[in-house]
Amino acid sequence: MQLGLLLCLMLLSPQAATFHRHRSREVKKRVKESPLVATVSPCSRDFTFDLYRALAAAAPDQNIFFSPLSISITLAVLSLGAQANTKAQILEGLGLTQQGRPAEELHEAFQQLLCELGQPREDMQLSLGNALFVGLTVPIREAFLSAMRTLYLADTFPTNFGDPAGAQRQINDYVAKETKGKIVDLVKDLDSTEIMVMVNYIFFKAKWKKGFDHKNTREEDFYVTPEMVVRVPMMVSENRYHYLLDGNLSCKVVGLPYQGNASALLILPSEDGMAQVESGLNENLLRKWLKLLTKRQLKLYLPKFSIEGSYQLHKVLPKLGIRDVFTSHADLTGITNHSNIHVSQMVHKAVVEVNEAGTKAAAATGMIFTFRSARIGPQKVMFNRPFLMAIVERSRDILFLGKVTRP
Repeated sequence: MQLGLLLCLMLLSPQAATFHRHRSREVKKRVKESPLVATVSPCSRDFTFDLYRALAAAAPDQNIFFSPLSISITLAVLSLGAQANTKAQILEGLGLTQQGRPAEELHEAFQQLLCELGQPREDMQLSLGNALFVGLTVPIREAFLSAMRTLYLADTFPTNFGDPAGAQRQINDYVAKETKGKIVDLVKDLDSTEIMVMVNYIFFKAKWKKGFDHKNTREEDFYVTPEMVVRVPMMVSENRYHYLLDGNLSCKVVGLPYQGNASALLILPSEDGMAQVESGLNENLLRKWLKLLTKRQLKLYLPKFSIEGSYQLHKVLPKLGIRDVFTSHADLTGITNHSNIHVSQMVHKAVVEVNEAGTKAAAATGMIFTFRSARIGPQKVMFNRPFLMAIVERSRDILFLGKVTRP
């Protein structure tokens, strides 16, 4: 099966302080369809791929795995309490331009998305949520807390940051429970200056519609580089899969549907073509691929793998223009009237496991050639060198995005 987990963590610190609130969970009704959803999708503009490129540049030749959806939700929640230039940087970085509409409509669109993704399903597991751990002494504005609970369905927990070890244990226990034990010890080195911790989690587990037979899995070479070869368990299946060849970016694309409404999109660049694919990827191209994929008989070779990504986003997001919130210039007066509050850390962690049954996971223009139904023999597609992987729900929302450099 396949599992994807993602955790986004933000720590807010002043010179000293904390705040008080009781836990609240509210089950929200689905809001009616809004034309804003496309405009304010968490991946609008190219936030997803701009962030991917920033992460790839910071860790060249490394595995990458993250959830653009989780990160964008966390930033959108933060924007509820941001003001002035701090708020503008967050919205512009996400591509969430208001276009003359009230900011409330932007958050309502996220609310709708959360409600839709949170609908129970029999054929796959997809759960996500937000939690706010707040201190006991600094007054947090009721409007901010109410908006978090209403628009982002967030739980709130009173937390004694005066006891850093106890606060750390409380947060980590919650995270471990919500991610089915896949992510433990997320929070480290808390101190008594923290006043609030924001957590967003996502858990995804699904089976392939067409699984791989364990009997066909065998050891094969995987070329991390032309000079570095490792042996990996390679799954093999001959079946009809969604496929296309993008002549512009010189890559092969294979779509593997899960049971349910999600699909994995596997992108195999030509030899020495990873940089070209990474620079050319954008959301419009991904959606075009999803529309143009055509079923073809393939002999597919895909390694079993388990990778994780852990990122200090407060060091990465400034490259996307989201700067002030992590500095003394932050204006978070929509959260509290203390003017010296800023985000001290924003941590993101995600893991993915891919095997024969499915996936567990706790994101142009040019010539595109597709193959039609004429059958001469199965096309052989072997993922035996670095490739990209996106997990997409309903052909619209990019839940996870990553690069497998070394399985």
